Amino acid sequence: MMPKTDDDRRDERTTCVVVGGGPAGLMLGLLLARAGVAVTVLEKHGDFLRDFRGDTVHPSTLTLLDELGLGERFAALPQRRVDGARVLLDQGVARVGDLRRVPGRYKHIALVPQWDFLDLIRDAAAEEPTFELRMRTEVVGVVQAGGRVRGVRYRDESGEGELRADLVVACDGRSSTVRRALGLRPREFGAPMDVLWFRLSRRDSDPEGLVARFRPGEGLILIDRGEYSQCGYLIPKGTDAALRERGVEDFRTRIARLLPILADRVAELSSFDDVSALRVRLDRLRRWHVPGLLCIGDAAHAMSPIGGVGINLAIQDAVAAARITVPGLLAGTLTSRDLARVGRRRIVPALLIQTAQRLVHRRLFRDLDLKSSPPVELGGRMPLPLRLIDRLPAVQAIPATLVGIGPLPEHAPAFARRPASSPDRRAPG
Repeated sequence: MMPKTDDDRRDERTTCVVVGGGPAGLMLGLLLARAGVAVTVLEKHGDFLRDFRGDTVHPSTLTLLDELGLGERFAALPQRRVDGARVLLDQGVARVGDLRRVPGRYKHIALVPQWDFLDLIRDAAAEEPTFELRMRTEVVGVVQAGGRVRGVRYRDESGEGELRADLVVACDGRSSTVRRALGLRPREFGAPMDVLWFRLSRRDSDPEGLVARFRPGEGLILIDRGEYSQCGYLIPKGTDAALRERGVEDFRTRIARLLPILADRVAELSSFDDVSALRVRLDRLRRWHVPGLLCIGDAAHAMSPIGGVGINLAIQDAVAAARITVPGLLAGTLTSRDLARVGRRRIVPALLIQTAQRLVHRRLFRDLDLKSSPPVELGGRMPLPLRLIDRLPAVQAIPATLVGIGPLPEHAPAFARRPASSPDRRAPG
């Protein structure tokens, strides 16, 4: 194939450009391609191998994969399954969600490395003739003319170019380049904590599934990943630097004190190079579109890690966006009114989930203070909401359904549905 000339790069055109090859971007690309829409997904990285990304696949997404004919392929991926969650406080242990009680076929959350999930969606999309994925292609700006977005400017290994389109969809996350280029500023709600992610080896005696441990000033999330535990240490917002200044030995001591069963392996953390920081943000755009452009996923609403719902909300945004925009994209009649419909539909579940997350933030993290070292033992009784949820099993279905299925689950449109296919039918990456 001959390399593109400068004229070729100026004349590039497609129907839809999707910026960002994460869960929302690749899912949207797959759905549009199955409808026959010419779609190009631009991903700035060269692969999907980035650790500590959201990799919880919830019942709503598992159902969607079945509808897309991808359920068998997904089931073949290595995974762990979680059917509930427990919270450990100084006053006791409470089960706060029972996925076995949610409606539908799937009554668990699947823990799958996100790169495996993205490979699956990419391979399915590659089977469609109108789909194109460009890796190592970073979007650096947007093309505007006549009062609307007409495409994007990008940089790849060959230099810079422009790709024009009828629609640009920003799926490039909470630090969206596209959103920033257009001056779109989300409303910030604040978050009282950040998360330090790391891995520790796992023992057969360790708790299965998902366990959260909270004390004044700190918290620890322990996720069973089979051979290892994925650990998230919750700290007060903006205190990461101060914690690192104390040294890794102090950090090991904090982890061992918080969850003593980990004391025999915290030495596996040789330095803070083994720890990855997540700056928690909670925000939402008031309007998700401008003429010619739509924002979805974290580009429209950055979620807290509470509940691990971000990936699933982003995927549902993609499903709604595809269903609503496909008729206009195929006919060449897409309008801002169509884009506004996407935002109106998906802002409702985003608002409800973020409201619930803010309530959890206030309840669990209002007393976070890095200077309270070590935290004191709590006396008294467990908080009333946790006591009620723990003692009334039927009530555990409420948070489980809110997290596992969501307030407004989306289903695959007819044009995207396929019969089930086995793993050996996957196209090459």
